[in-house]
Amino acid sequence: MAETLNVLGLCGSLRRGSFNRAALDFAAENAPEGMEIQTWPRLGEIPPYNEDIREKGFPPVVEELRNRIKEADGLLIATPEYNYSVPGLLKNAIDWASRPPEQPFKGKPIALMSASMSGFGGARAHYHLRQVFVFLDGLVMNVPEVMIASAQDRFEEGKLIHDETRSFIAGDFLPAFADWIRARQG
Repeated sequence: MAETLNVLGLCGSLRRGSFNRAALDFAAENAPEGMEIQTWPRLGEIPPYNEDIREKGFPPVVEELRNRIKEADGLLIATPEYNYSVPGLLKNAIDWASRPPEQPFKGKPIALMSASMSGFGGARAHYHLRQVFVFLDGLVMNVPEVMIASAQDRFEEGKLIHDETRSFIAGDFLPAFADWIRARQG
């Protein structure tokens, strides 16, 4: 059997009852055989990006994030959509991690998930993240995508309860992401 794929999970929401956190937790609990998803809970500790600070060195929390991204075989991002775009928290973390030297997103397989109370399921956040990762040379998986619309009806008490969505993430999305990562490793 091939080596286990180490996937780093990032959630773009800090809210305790976050639908995106619940979706990411579901993914981690239902990763296919040969894949392990570990979420990184420290995004909220990253200070606002400031080049004056970076010139003196990366803050320890940023250095840790950069190292975790470098070490991971793939990156799974679950994010809400704020004002038709990516939450500032997530964009700030990406901005910090992407600074030279050796930005860790280059050539990194990435998959995106989003959950939103809107009918679009966070699609616009996906598209903005794709634009960011084009510049950073991250390898975002195009399909399948996870955009959970009407999230208020698909989660209950911090758990994903919508059977079709559960089946799609566990049976289609995550196996496709494992294949995406392996294809880029070989």
